[in-house]
Amino acid sequence: MSDDSFIREVDDELRQDRAKDLWQRYGIWVIAGAIAIVAGTAGVRGYQYWVETQANASGDAFLQAMTLANDGKSDEALAALSDLEKDGYGAYPVLARMRAATVQAEKGEFTAAIKDFDAVAADSTIPRAIRDMALLRAALLLVDHGSRDEVSARVEPLTSDANPLRHSAREALGLASWKAGNASDALKLFEQISADDSAPRNGPPARRIDGRVDPQLRRRIAVNVDVLSGCYCRPSQCRQVHPVQQAGRPQACTCRRHARRHSRPAHS
Repeated sequence: MSDDSFIREVDDELRQDRAKDLWQRYGIWVIAGAIAIVAGTAGVRGYQYWVETQANASGDAFLQAMTLANDGKSDEALAALSDLEKDGYGAYPVLARMRAATVQAEKGEFTAAIKDFDAVAADSTIPRAIRDMALLRAALLLVDHGSRDEVSARVEPLTSDANPLRHSAREALGLASWKAGNASDALKLFEQISADDSAPRNGPPARRIDGRVDPQLRRRIAVNVDVLSGCYCRPSQCRQVHPVQQAGRPQACTCRRHARRHSRPAHS
């Protein structure tokens, strides 16, 4: 045997001894690490499956409650929504609270609906956007079933130019002002909406009585502006900004383009 072969054999034996020594020292940790990786992956997959299962179950329960409400089974719907509020997963408990308040409004139980919307708005654990929506929903109900001060207390902070709900908030406050006999304030709020290029342009002609927010409001706001300002032309034609008398009574339309079509005098 040559010297080189002998040296190689000795080196191989030394490496094997070192490998055995390392395995005896750290082999258990290598195995534990591998098991941890496998267990962790399985745990993540299991948790994801659990989340999806819970979310799907809550979603199905919410849809069933909405079906009951749409079928006129209000009491059954409220019971289902109450269960979902207690046992639901993710955002569904909050959605259940909002929907339950809507069902109560549809039943004519406006005081209870307003109370529930206010409760959502006062819950600091709920995202600000949903809380603002609850304030607006309560205010829209109070337009018909409360005072202007009650409406203002809820939507005044939402009327700022930076708030995405400002158009509906201004509409609610304008309607409440109009109902309270303050036509000039109502006209000012409606004209703010009309002058805002970001306000929705198309939609149904009336706000829903159950307090749901209707984002398509520019058309009916134009009608309100014309009624308050005494304009008798079609809202889509007349773009005149009409003055309001100090006594709060609207004047007749003075739009030159349509003066021949309507020459009714100012309200007395």
